Amino acid sequence: MCVLALAWRCHPRFDLVLAGNRDEFHDRPARAADFDSQTGIIGGLDLQAGGRWLGLTAGGRLAVVTNVRRGAPRTAPASRGAIVEAFLRSREPAATWLARLEAGQAHYAPFNLLVADEGGGLFWASNVDGGRRQEVEPGLHGLSNAALDTPWPKVLRLRERLGRALRGLGEEPDRRFVQRMLAALRSRRPAADAALPDTGVGLDRERALSATFVRLGAYGTRCSSLVLRRDDGRWWFIEQRYDAHGRPAGRSLLSGDRHGPRRARAGCRGLTDNGRPPSAGALHERPCRSRRLPQLPAPG
Repeated sequence: MCVLALAWRCHPRFDLVLAGNRDEFHDRPARAADFDSQTGIIGGLDLQAGGRWLGLTAGGRLAVVTNVRRGAPRTAPASRGAIVEAFLRSREPAATWLARLEAGQAHYAPFNLLVADEGGGLFWASNVDGGRRQEVEPGLHGLSNAALDTPWPKVLRLRERLGRALRGLGEEPDRRFVQRMLAALRSRRPAADAALPDTGVGLDRERALSATFVRLGAYGTRCSSLVLRRDDGRWWFIEQRYDAHGRPAGRSLLSGDRHGPRRARAGCRGLTDNGRPPSAGALHERPCRSRRLPQLPAPG
């Protein structure tokens, strides 16, 4: 992913609430969020490299990865999305698993990683500057293409919007909550020049990437995701997809508990495109073929 806000253990019923955007080339093939019965993972899938940007298991194990933007992107032997897949397939405690990851972190391009156990701790890790790892304290947090809680304008705005939306979140994510967060994730408001970070991509690119929702022709926001995990094991995974013009292009609504998922609108009443219930076809993304733009940041 490329920007997200996270509420960790600061709601009376939901121990984890995540809202974020994935920015990517529109012609890079991907599978829409669904339940993978072979791996037990809920989330989308990158069909080019085979990894994931965000995923959840029915038991509540979660992982999400972003790239770290520092000048021109570099190639690496392994896809960052493979880290998410590997953690979700593992049953090791997060702290133990992250300690093992450190030995091979140089195989990946610069990344940020958030991982959560089933009812256990939440950890942030990065392979930048020799590697960093820390347990995340309860509260509201934000992450983009720099270290956890780096105060980029879009991170601060999204974190603030999530905090406000949480005040109206009850026993399950209703229409109002989901619509408020999807609207926050569609914000195209750029940051003021004085507040822009300097990540080595040039002023014009910094401006374009400073919005929460990115539109750069062949590259931009592909999907917005909401993940909610309740303290009794119930969970919700909502993915809204977009085409290269920023128009809605399908939505996945999944819900379940520790025993497994069920595709349902429980807690998401009316949350369908154009008022229609999601069809099986709407759960599979059709890649948009567009001309590539030069010198764009590495996939988030």
